[in-house]
Amino acid sequence: MRYYPHILAVGFLLFFMVLAIDPHDRAVWIVEIVPVVCIYLALVFTHDKFRFSNISYSLMMFWMVWHTIGGYYTFASVPFDFVTNLFDFERNHFDRVGHFSIGFYAYAMLEFLTKKRYTSIKIGSFFALFFIMSVACGYEIIEWAYAVIDGGDTGIEFLGSQGDIWDAQKDMLADTLGALVSLCLYWYVRPDKLEIR
Repeated sequence: MRYYPHILAVGFLLFFMVLAIDPHDRAVWIVEIVPVVCIYLALVFTHDKFRFSNISYSLMMFWMVWHTIGGYYTFASVPFDFVTNLFDFERNHFDRVGHFSIGFYAYAMLEFLTKKRYTSIKIGSFFALFFIMSVACGYEIIEWAYAVIDGGDTGIEFLGSQGDIWDAQKDMLADTLGALVSLCLYWYVRPDKLEIR
C-alpha cells in the first residue's frame, strides 16, 4: 500500500475535475471549493516531508470528497432525500455529515504531533480536539461574514443554515463529535507506533 496516497490523490483529482465542469451555482462552488483545494495542495506538496498513515489519508479524503459534492450541488440542495425521509428529518443533513467529517482531521493532527514527537499522546489529543473546535468556530464566522457581505442568494447558500437559527452551534458540535470519534480511533490504532511500509 505504499502508493495508496498517490492513488487517492489521482482519484480525487479526476473526481474534482468532473464535478468542476458544470456546478449548480458557480459562485457558491468557488467559495466552497477553496478549502478543499488548499488542503489537497498542502497534502501533495508536503508528502515527501511527512507521510501520514493510510487511515489518515482516507479520513482526510472522505471530507474532501464530501465537501466537493456539497460544493457542486450547494449543501442544502444535495440529493440526500433518502436519509431525510428515512429519519423523517425536517431539513437536509448532508452538511452535518460534512461537519462531522471535518473532525476526522483531528486524527491527522494527533498523528503529526506524536510522530514528530512534539508532544505526548495525551496532550496532543487535547490539542487536536481544540484545533478542530477552533477551525469549526472560525469557519462559522467566515460563513456568517460572507453571507453578510454578499447579501444575496450566494451568501445564503454558502451559509447553508436552511432556516435553523442554531445551525452554527449544531455544525460546531458535529465537528467536535467527529474529532472525538477520530481521536478514539487513533487511540485504538496507535499509528504513531506503527512502521510505514
